[in-house]
Parts: sequence; C-alpha cells; structure tokens
Amino acid sequence: WTDVGSIQEYARANADLLRGRVRVDPPGRELMPGVWTAGEVEINESAKLTGPIFLGEGVKIGPHVEIIGPTVLRDYVSVDVGALVDSSIVWRNSYVGERSELHGTIVGRQCALKSRVVLEEGTVVGDHSVVGENARVRAQVKIWPDKQIESGAVVGSSLIWGAQGRRALFGRFGVTGIVNIDLTPEFVARLGAAYASTLPEGATITMNRDQHRSSRMLKRGLMSGIVSAGVHVADLLQAPLPIGRFHTRRLGAAGGVHVRVSPFDARVCDVKFFDRQALDMDRAQERKVETIFFREDLRRVSYEDVGRIYESPRVGTAYSDAFLGEVARRHEIAEAKPKIVVNYSHGTASQFLPQLLNALDIDVVAVNGIVSENIGSRSFEEFQEELRQLAVLVPALGAQLGVIIDQGGEKVFVVDDRGRIVNDMHFLAAFVDLTVRLAPGVVAVPVYAPSSIEQIVAAHGGRVQRVRASAEAQMSLAAREHPLLVGDGVGGFIFPRFHPSFDGMYATVRLIELLAGASLHLSDVIDATPPVHVARLQVDCPWEEKGKVMRMLAQDPQTERTRQVDGVKHQNDGEWVLVLPDADRPLFNVYAEANDDDRALSLAHEYAERLERMRAG
Repeated sequence: WTDVGSIQEYARANADLLRGRVRVDPPGRELMPGVWTAGEVEINESAKLTGPIFLGEGVKIGPHVEIIGPTVLRDYVSVDVGALVDSSIVWRNSYVGERSELHGTIVGRQCALKSRVVLEEGTVVGDHSVVGENARVRAQVKIWPDKQIESGAVVGSSLIWGAQGRRALFGRFGVTGIVNIDLTPEFVARLGAAYASTLPEGATITMNRDQHRSSRMLKRGLMSGIVSAGVHVADLLQAPLPIGRFHTRRLGAAGGVHVRVSPFDARVCDVKFFDRQALDMDRAQERKVETIFFREDLRRVSYEDVGRIYESPRVGTAYSDAFLGEVARRHEIAEAKPKIVVNYSHGTASQFLPQLLNALDIDVVAVNGIVSENIGSRSFEEFQEELRQLAVLVPALGAQLGVIIDQGGEKVFVVDDRGRIVNDMHFLAAFVDLTVRLAPGVVAVPVYAPSSIEQIVAAHGGRVQRVRASAEAQMSLAAREHPLLVGDGVGGFIFPRFHPSFDGMYATVRLIELLAGASLHLSDVIDATPPVHVARLQVDCPWEEKGKVMRMLAQDPQTERTRQVDGVKHQNDGEWVLVLPDADRPLFNVYAEANDDDRALSLAHEYAERLERMRAG
C-alpha cells in the first residue's frame, strides 16, 4: 500500500506498477517485451522504446522518438519527431513536440509542448498548458493549469497565480497553431464569434480554404461561430488565397477569412483574416478580436437573426474575366508561342490557372496538379528537390521557364530556360528590371532587398520605395499608393492595378507577358541583372531582452546616418546590415549585403556577435 497524495509517491506508484512490484492484472496487451497498450497505437519503425512503458488508446509515436521507462503515455498522446520521453507520465490528449525532452516529469491533460522544449527532472505541467518552442522548465518547477510559457523562456520558479494564457492570438500568418492541439473546433468557433462580434450585425464576410481536410474542419467550426453572432457568410468553398481576397473586394464584403495548412508544417493551420479591402487586418483590428475573445464578450443573437450561409456565385469566372482583362499583350504572347512547366504543389491554383493559360495559348506541362485533401505542406528539403527536378525538366522539354506556385497560390519560384534555379532576390531584381523597361514608375521592395534594385530602376527613370518587411505593410502600401509592382524578395509579387494582394498566378502570366513584349528569354534578363550578395542569419534573443538590444542599436551613431524604415539598418561604403526583430519568435533576423557572398556572410556574423554582446552586457 502507498499513499499517492504527493507527486513523488504518485510517480513512484506508477513505476512500481509498470515494474511488476504490485500484484495487479497486466495493464493491457503486451505489444513487445516491456511495452503494454490499452488499444490501437501507431509507432514509427525508427522509434526506440525501452520498457517498462504503458501506451493508451490512439497514442502516436513519430520517427526517431526515444521512450525510456518507466513511462506512461495516456490515450491519444502524440510524440513528434526526435523527441525523448524518459521516466515520465503524460496524460491524455497531450502533444510532445519535435525534439522535445521530458526527464522525470508529469504532464497534465490537453497540454501542448512545442518543438525543442526541455522539462527537467521533477517538473509538473498542469492541464491545458502550452509551453512554447525552445522553452526550458527547470528541475522541480510546477506549472499550474491553464498557463502559457513563451517561446524561448527559461522558467526557474513555479507559476501558480494568474491566468497566464495566450497574450495574443495573432502572429505574422494570422492565428496559427497545431491542428487539434492549439486549433480545436471549440477554439475556432469561439474565435469566429469574437471576430464577427467586431462587425455590424447583418454584415457579410467571405470564407474559403485550401484543399486539406484539416482546413475544412476548422473552416466549419469558424463558420458556426461567425453566424452565431449574426454575420452572414458568402462561402467561396475551396479557392487559392488571391481569389479569396479578390472576391472579398469584388463583393464589397465587410471582411474575409481563409483557412490553410501552413506552408512550413503540415501539422499546423493558419487562419487569416481580411479587412473590407481584403488586406490582412491591422494590429488595431486584431486587438479588438483578441479583447472580445479573452473577455468572452461574444455577441449572441436571437434565433431569427442567426447569420445565413450561402455559396457565392461566379467565384472563378469573375476572377478570370478581370485577370484576362489585365493582359494587354496577348498578341505578343501568341506570337512567342511560350511553353512553360508549372508545379502546382497539389494546391487549388491548379483548379483555376490552367484555363487562364489555355485562354492565352500558353503551352503548359503540369506537375503536381492533382488537388488532394490528404496532401499538406512539404519540407524545405522536399521543396529543394522539386526545384532541382524542375531544373532538369525545363531544358529537357525545351520550355521557356519553370515555375513552382505555392499551395496558397501567392508565391512563385522559378527556373530559367537554361535550367538554372533563380535565387529569390535575384528574381526580384530581374522582375523589377522587366517591369520598368516597359513603363518607368515607382517600385516598392522591402528593406532587406538588394541595393542593385535602386540602380536598375534609376537607369530607366523610375524610383524605388522601401517598405517594411511584413506582408500587411506591403499590401497596405499597394492599396494606398498603387506602385507599378511590389515584391517581397521571397517569391511574392503584388500588381496593384489588378488587385493589391500577392498573386502567384498573375505573376506567372505577367512574367510571360513581359518576356514576350521585350522578346527576351528569362536567362537573358538574369544574366543582365547584377548578381545579388545578401546573407541572412538568425540570432536567438529572449523576449525581455529584445527591447534593450534594439535601444542600444538605435543609439549607435551609424543609425542616425541612415534613413530607418523597419528595424535598424547601418550603411557604409556600399555595404549594409539590417537587424530586424522577429514579430513571432524570440530572435533577430540579420541581413547583410556586400560585394561578394563571403563578405556578406562575414558582415552578418560580425553583427550577430555584436548582438550577443549587447544582450549579455
């Protein structure tokens, strides 16, 4: 007999039971020596399990996971790639993130431990708590229920009082989280009601999603919350993000919502909210939603005022008509007889772009054009492999260029006619060159874009406007000032005359049109554009130290000599360094440009070390 009234005794009792020191029936079916299960489980073949271990119903153990007994994983616990769970107890419906480490810990129900979390010996995490990426909880620390530990935090004392919940819902990509861990049907229903409560009763918003079934589940949850607050939903069904934004503006809707699988992680979904101009909501609007959400001050209308849900007509047709109406050089395109290879990334762009290319007599070889609800995002390595495959296909088929369109239809990544993979920054410079050759004017690029763009634009009598790094700032500028082109340097382009949103489908056709009008191959433009030597590093910095470091940089005399747009930029003798605090993570992005790659990387490292010294000082 033992009294399990203390945490230590509770852990010891579980260990004794697993080691057979207590005379009770076996805890379940013995799956392998020393490993018992209460039902069906999913264990990757590369995982290593050293008993005694108990696995509940529906447990999932990912690749390269190591579990060392005595350990208990209750029902529907998910342990992700490369995690280590040693002598721990994890209660049901909890998630252990990629490369996290649990050493002699107890984790409550419905907790989310994000990637690279470390829980030291004797820690306890209460129910419904979230521990952010790269956080560490020191030995013997207790986290009471319903707490959130920020990314990168080191917790050295117990968290007991105060809700300590999510301080903010919105990040760079909207409201983002792991499906059925952070973003559950109940959570998004409440989120939808909070968003709708900021709008007038009887207003109409648009909703659409990507192809994945996770997005469908979350969209339906959001929709139920939205109509509960008396707001109508024009359902665009399954459509690329540019079409969702275009149709929101065309309808004159009060706003819009798009749900997608994250382009960086198939386990994660993004919920993106638009304003009435179909631009990302600004911070003031986001705060209104957050305030209502956290206070639970949700508007609930009577039964006769519940919002309507209806399928919006002519979604693809209206976009196609406007799209083709913007292509002025159809004759030149037809004469050039272009042939291109398009990798659709299994995204919804493949349901709309082929008809547009066909209407312009563009010969297309399609890759990954099947839309499937089972296919999510790809890893960086998979993306690089697809680029290499495209580089082989394009010259072999005699195509003028190859394009990968991302799953959301917003961004393009290119291979030229000689089979060369074009660096994103170099492609931005080339696209700017083609644009201002045709009609000089204002071109907008982010603060980290190469300085050669100023030379290119000035040579044709135009002007460059630098803009902040966020997509919201770039789209807002496009809507407000209508430059010829806005490019983000990572495959995204906005053509304000068509609509002020990133659109990879229109960027593909616009590139073909510009090349046909100039009678050039893409390789000619790439070769004529100055090479780009921009390096980028990331430097970790705790949230509480970021402000101090930025203040120290701002006081540097070099800061005063450079016009600041975003972050802190220092220029000297044709070289520059930009320090840009990350909005969502405890780190700085350091960009540097010089006359060659080695010097640019050296300059970035020099500033990275300087930031480390400032943080420590």
